[in-house]
Amino acid sequence: MTSATAASAMPELVLMTTPPRAPRHLLARPRLGLDEERFRDRQVIVVRAPSGFGKTSLLAQWRRELLAGGAAVAWLSADERADPQRFVQCLVQAVRAGCGRPAFGRTLVEGAGVSVGELEGVTAWLAEVAQTSLDLVLMVDEAERLPVASLGLLAYVLHNAPPNLRLVVATRSGLDEEMADLCTYGNGAVADAELLRFRLDETLDIVRPRFGTKVDADTVARLHEMVEGWPLGVQVALSALERGGEPRAIVDAMSPSAGNPQEQLVGRLLADLTPEDAEFLTRVATVDLLHPALCAALSGAEDAGERLARLIRDTPIFVVGDDREWCRLHTLVRDALRLRLAALPPADQAGLHLSAMRWFEQRGMLEEAARHALAAGQREVAYGLAEQCLYDAAMQGHTGTVLEWAELVPEDELARRPRLRLTVAWVLALSERHGEAERLVARILEDPAIDDELRYECALIGCGAAYYADEPDRFVALFAPWADAPRLQEPHLLRMHANRLAALAILRGDPALARRQLQQLGRKDAGRAHAYSARWSEFITGLSYLWEGQTRLAKDVLRPELASADESLGRRHPLSCMLAALLAAACYESDRVDEAAALLANRLDVLERAGTPDTALVAYRTAARVAAAQGVEHRALDLLETLFAIGAARHMPRLCVVSLAEQARMHAGRFRSETCRVLAQRIDEIVTREEAGRGPLWRRMVELPRAMVHANAAIAAQDWKAARAALERAAPLADAMKLGRVGIETMALRAYVLDRNAEHGRDLLREAMDLAHTYGLVRVFVDAHPALADWARNQSADAPGHPDPARSIAVSRVLRPAAPPPAPGAATPRAVPSTVLTPKEREVLEFLARNLSNKEVAQAMGVGEETVKWHLKNLFAKLDAANRKHVVRRAQLLGLLEGGE
Repeated sequence: MTSATAASAMPELVLMTTPPRAPRHLLARPRLGLDEERFRDRQVIVVRAPSGFGKTSLLAQWRRELLAGGAAVAWLSADERADPQRFVQCLVQAVRAGCGRPAFGRTLVEGAGVSVGELEGVTAWLAEVAQTSLDLVLMVDEAERLPVASLGLLAYVLHNAPPNLRLVVATRSGLDEEMADLCTYGNGAVADAELLRFRLDETLDIVRPRFGTKVDADTVARLHEMVEGWPLGVQVALSALERGGEPRAIVDAMSPSAGNPQEQLVGRLLADLTPEDAEFLTRVATVDLLHPALCAALSGAEDAGERLARLIRDTPIFVVGDDREWCRLHTLVRDALRLRLAALPPADQAGLHLSAMRWFEQRGMLEEAARHALAAGQREVAYGLAEQCLYDAAMQGHTGTVLEWAELVPEDELARRPRLRLTVAWVLALSERHGEAERLVARILEDPAIDDELRYECALIGCGAAYYADEPDRFVALFAPWADAPRLQEPHLLRMHANRLAALAILRGDPALARRQLQQLGRKDAGRAHAYSARWSEFITGLSYLWEGQTRLAKDVLRPELASADESLGRRHPLSCMLAALLAAACYESDRVDEAAALLANRLDVLERAGTPDTALVAYRTAARVAAAQGVEHRALDLLETLFAIGAARHMPRLCVVSLAEQARMHAGRFRSETCRVLAQRIDEIVTREEAGRGPLWRRMVELPRAMVHANAAIAAQDWKAARAALERAAPLADAMKLGRVGIETMALRAYVLDRNAEHGRDLLREAMDLAHTYGLVRVFVDAHPALADWARNQSADAPGHPDPARSIAVSRVLRPAAPPPAPGAATPRAVPSTVLTPKEREVLEFLARNLSNKEVAQAMGVGEETVKWHLKNLFAKLDAANRKHVVRRAQLLGLLEGGE
């Protein structure tokens, strides 16, 4: 290739080797950083996903990381015109532009070049890279657009890269065999579509800078779940929010339940399909889960497997799990296709459901078969299949599925199918419909022929219903006759027995015994089929630690269990939501306020319907405290009023008492004495009205918040004598129940009241501070009363040196929750360390970005103007720039200069 030809091609090559400008709202995703274990020390990384999954954005993030780490980064945006000859030219130009080496590859480009299908040019390029002193990273974006011959050259580069060359390739498809080989030997890594999906915390990180408090965490969580973390779907939804309007209403309009509005998210994807592909997808949308053989049965197409594989590869409308044989359509796409399916003749729809039923039944997937039998009008077949499979589904945690069938099966069918009735009773017991469960159990017990194991199972259901009804004394009474473990054969019943023994221990004020009960059984005995009851064991363990105020230990148990439950059961499964409620409370106490808010986002309604009373209470109280910590007091009070309404609607007066006590605590912090007096009076009225029909456990559980509300009312009125008396009633109650956080709060308030009453309370305060540090309770003093936190902070500053200075500093953190980071000021131009520019050239570049003249630069650097001109000449050459402003813009474009824009 001649110099003239090379020169004429340069504008195209420059465009292909210039990295795209980073998006305005580029999200740095730490879990996908190059220092993460899955990518660290991998010479070749392929990012493989359909369009809309943020491949280019991830490359932009990695480019920033690499430049900050001192690496030289060459960029290549592939296209269809990059035949082997042009591909080699692009490789050369990428190194020239990204590394500031204008002479790199001169012989290669201006020489004889490379013929189509030959490897001499690429081999020469690799050799020259190896001879440089560069730590070089080559990024190739949209590699799927390369012609087949050039893609073969890229594969050759992947397998023959010298030690100083690292490769990052983004592609929609391809390079499967090449990467399989590299990954086997630990040299390669693949980031697929599932890895690129946004997690909820990442969606929140995108929304907050753009909308602030205008869009709350609940709305963001609903949006995230609607688009299933699909990055392009998130961006389209955010564009709709930016056009104005009430955010919650806009998200509601996009949801599948709104009818057609979701077409704005998926319409253009479906419009790009061929008529044959559209018809194929419409027919397979009959089912939730897709398999090549099932798609063939539904579509009648001989090439169904190949068609499905191509669509998965080329479109972003599928969700593929670990089992690559099975996948599903994105929820929004599936719902849009089902609107088209509903337009088919009823006979065609019934035929599709019958085909699906037969296919699922042959493979033992009975619940799916039952669902399609019902849709096809085969009711008797559907109920029979459901009875066979739903008990196991309930034991594995598929409560939503069972509840759906409970609505579908008529009462007379339920009456003549005892196993189905038992299954429904189990699921209803663990929800707000616990009364219905007890009625179903009563009918089962009417049969004199039932054996002891079934009677015991009915007792488990009954005491579970009592637990969900917030009737702890009735829970104990129902379980007590069976407390000595009966001779059980079923592992899941043994696990449930241990769980109830543990719950009983917590209610009696012995959380350590609860953990011992569970540890004796061990999780290893659960097995995969009974993993759901083992998750309950972990939930109870986390609850026992939180009960004691041991937030660090609670987080250690709850965090991995919640991640596993979210993945396997779903984020809005009742047990996932209950785990999240406990973890949110622990995070809040550790002053991780934003994390607590994210954990509770779009989950409170589930806890209201299907959570235990304690988890609903903990969740709403934590959400209210989060709102107060964020300065939105009216929102906090509204949440507490909602908790009161839930308690009234579900006939759980303890929730009403806790709601009023929490409101009183907030008002006491502002010394609103009359409001606190009224709230204390309301609690007295509720307890007086309810306690006659309640047992000792329930009375003890409400007596503590009752004592605390009177203490807070007295503090608000600055009646220190009455406050002391109320706190002295509360302290033994907290100790008896082993409520560690409440005990520390009570101790600290007693110290404060003693001090206000001119008595000595400092020793008591120091003990409370030390315990709060031990348990990781950062917010306990601030939440107990702001004046207490101020007094404790002053006492800590005035106190003599602690024998353990490190512990003294740590204790002081309890009194000073982390403040939000300061708002950044104006960005100062900063040259990013890299191998492209020398330290002196980076210094000159920073001065140029500040518009200093040559003379001013020379004075600032303490050198002569000729030296400055020499550095400028090198900058012009390395960055291919014509003037000073051009140098600055080129450096910003290449990521070598930050700020100053």
